[in-house]
Amino acid sequence: MAQNFSLKDQLFNDEKTRYLAGLFAGADASFDACAFHAQVMSRLLDLELKERMAWIAECLQQAIPGDLPDVAPTLLRSLPPPLDPSKTDDDFGDFIFAPLGDWVVAVGLDHPELALDVLEEITQRFSMEWAIRPFLKAYPDLVLSQMEAWCAHNSYHVRRLVSEGTRPRLPWGQAVGLDLSDPLPLLDRLHADGTRYVTRSVANHLNDITKKDPDLVLDRLQVWAEDGQQDRAELEWMTTHTLRGLVKSGHPRAMKMLGFDPEADIRADIEITGEARIGEALEFDVALSGAGSQPVLVDYIVHFQRPGGKTSAKVHKLKQAALKDGALTLSKIHKLKGDATTFKLVPGAHRLEIQVNGQVRAGVDFELLA
Repeated sequence: MAQNFSLKDQLFNDEKTRYLAGLFAGADASFDACAFHAQVMSRLLDLELKERMAWIAECLQQAIPGDLPDVAPTLLRSLPPPLDPSKTDDDFGDFIFAPLGDWVVAVGLDHPELALDVLEEITQRFSMEWAIRPFLKAYPDLVLSQMEAWCAHNSYHVRRLVSEGTRPRLPWGQAVGLDLSDPLPLLDRLHADGTRYVTRSVANHLNDITKKDPDLVLDRLQVWAEDGQQDRAELEWMTTHTLRGLVKSGHPRAMKMLGFDPEADIRADIEITGEARIGEALEFDVALSGAGSQPVLVDYIVHFQRPGGKTSAKVHKLKQAALKDGALTLSKIHKLKGDATTFKLVPGAHRLEIQVNGQVRAGVDFELLA
């Protein structure tokens, strides 16, 4: 990502605000587009991304006052045509419509049936996964019942909302207090969806659950595999995507489900090439040996020094392959960025380990130089 790139400025800016104002002016002749635009822009550029969403929603609420029954007709008339129904993935929509969800929450919590109808329409322009959650928390039975119907909706954006909106650990999402098993009947229907946009959400939902109850997820995946409702290749992709967190932690049952034997007799040797220096790279070779041509899933773990003397282990993917004549040689160049803003490297003693089929097979200490 470019150093000066600003996601908040790309998603919420003067041009996008004018576009939104124009849509509402077209839906209601009394809507003052210029005044709305001026009010939004008076503060917008000083705010962070989520704050911009809330601010635009507040400005809409002031420009078109009233509860949801009063404003819903104008809101719905303002919407552009739904997203292209011929696409099947990577069509998240235009972020400028995210504030509409905040607006519906602000004026519609006392009108849940109407709010769900409105969110059903908006989510076909931009995902309402955040906006649905206050209603799910306040009216769980009503919303889950509506979601049951949405599982058969002709728009894959609405179907995805069912899975994404009920995720236990939705990024930026309000906690909803559901039991981990409550949405599973919905996922039972959605897992066989023919759209990757939906099945990816199902897999992400299950990955959330693995953080607290891995066996609940593994049992469900086993049931789905036995039912055979989903295309085999797609279910295999979903299973791999679902279990990515468990794979990093070396969960034995997850490894076996993916076809890797955690108890296999496999040996590993590591050789670090040259020096490891901040701003350069850690280069190493790995030699695996074992019986026959058994499949292997190879990760590497770097134990980084942290300020204050603590260490932090990070697991990285290396290779999914199979031994050839009982052997496999791998090489890796791991960049050691010195200007990363999310993880600051600290010089000193570090450790590199090789994990095969979920089990650490070898390790070597090295010094990270400044």
